[in-house]
Amino acid sequence: MRVSGPTPICGTISGIRGCIRIHHHYHLSKNLGNFLVWLLGGCFSFTGKSLLVMDPYVIQMQDHGSLPSVLDVHVNVAGRSSVLGKVKSRKARWSVRPSDMSNKTFNPIRAIVDNMKVKPNPNKTMIALSIGDPTVFGNLPTDPEVTQAMKDALDSGKFNGYVPSIGYLSSREEVASYYHCPEAPLEAKDVILTSGCSQAIELCLAVLANPGQNILVPRPGFSLYRTLAESMGIEVKLYNLLPEKNWEIDLKQLESLIDEKTVCLIVNNPSNPCGSVFSRRHLQKILAVAARQCVPILADEIYGDMVFSDSKFEPLATLSSKVPILSCGGLAKRWLVPGWRMGWILIHDRRDIFGNEIRDGLTKLSQRILGPCTLVQGALKSILCRTPRVFYHNTLSFLKSNADLCYGALAAIPGLRPIHPSGAMYLMVGIEMEHFPEFENDVEFTEQLVAEQSVHCLPATCFEYPNFFRVVITVPEVMMLEACSRIQEFCEQHYHCAEGSQEECDK
Repeated sequence: MRVSGPTPICGTISGIRGCIRIHHHYHLSKNLGNFLVWLLGGCFSFTGKSLLVMDPYVIQMQDHGSLPSVLDVHVNVAGRSSVLGKVKSRKARWSVRPSDMSNKTFNPIRAIVDNMKVKPNPNKTMIALSIGDPTVFGNLPTDPEVTQAMKDALDSGKFNGYVPSIGYLSSREEVASYYHCPEAPLEAKDVILTSGCSQAIELCLAVLANPGQNILVPRPGFSLYRTLAESMGIEVKLYNLLPEKNWEIDLKQLESLIDEKTVCLIVNNPSNPCGSVFSRRHLQKILAVAARQCVPILADEIYGDMVFSDSKFEPLATLSSKVPILSCGGLAKRWLVPGWRMGWILIHDRRDIFGNEIRDGLTKLSQRILGPCTLVQGALKSILCRTPRVFYHNTLSFLKSNADLCYGALAAIPGLRPIHPSGAMYLMVGIEMEHFPEFENDVEFTEQLVAEQSVHCLPATCFEYPNFFRVVITVPEVMMLEACSRIQEFCEQHYHCAEGSQEECDK
């Protein structure tokens, strides 16, 4: 191997003492060449057979024996000497600790559910009304066109490699075209493809907020908002939804939470866990608050268009050109494929308030995992264009039928106050705890419901809203009827009249 260049090398190298000033080719062993590259942090480069010195260095090595345990190495770079000194010894011991980020990560649902110590009634089959996955029971398959699109993408062999972290241009064009409308125009540059809607939300929070700043989150609301924000050192402020107004936002209370550190308002419509759908008028009032306070909106619209026939979904971005909005969505719910992990961010910024910085920031953040599944990206065009309307209609008809059935059954049970949903896949039920005095709260209520009736509903404490529970309405109708019957039996066994309310007990 050769070293070329006018660099002087001084010291002891392979038994050679003194200063060697190289003006011509000097032959070194391969190991020595590798050592020099390592020692100078890559300032040498190999070109097959030669080791090229890129800058003038002087290397001095003091020989302390044939096999020294410690080398004194002095590096002179362009005349400036740097003494690394002897490597200090330390007592070797294991000391592995979790990161601050992992310690700050907290999922309320997992914390509550995983700590439940009760076991289901062995004499009754378990009915889980707690899982927001429409595929669990097999009664809500995706459409054959969706499945075929994935098969075609796989068989084509075109989607097996790396792609831009924000997604294929062609796939982003398809999403932009699907959601484009005159009130909220979109181009491919306005679309970021993500690994599910959850990652879309994470990227939006990461690009908008720094540690110590705060975001506004609905109560009750999807627990992931808090989980993500607090892991990043972002403060969460909870604004109230009003059950007596079909879960509309308490706008006055919302606006009172805004301060100079508020950087984002999360609006989830249709709602998980409430199943509510905001009216056009109410959305306009929300936008007015955001415009007045100059707060951008993260619109979680994963259940967009999943509304029942008596309601209408209004994409938030279609109602305002003044407020910059990051809209998060995906395939998971409407197309009934949550495991495919395909989500997206739609950037609505017609007044260029976000500018290039937010767009560039989202691109940089997306590079941390190099984009979502390429096979699903390859299937997007067919999924969006070829899924028949009857598939969406049938899904919504089933969900509405189950919602009506569940609401009617639970509304007839003393001590429960269900709130009729207008979309999504959920229904919230209030518990009049004064009529169930043996239970301290909704967590104990739902735990005992599992123990006695093998019916699992999520306590709404998971959503920062105690003394309610959430019902998932995607289960087969026969299971929904059975679950409601068991809930009725449970409530009848534990219901107690409040003092002075004998008339209600006589019903």
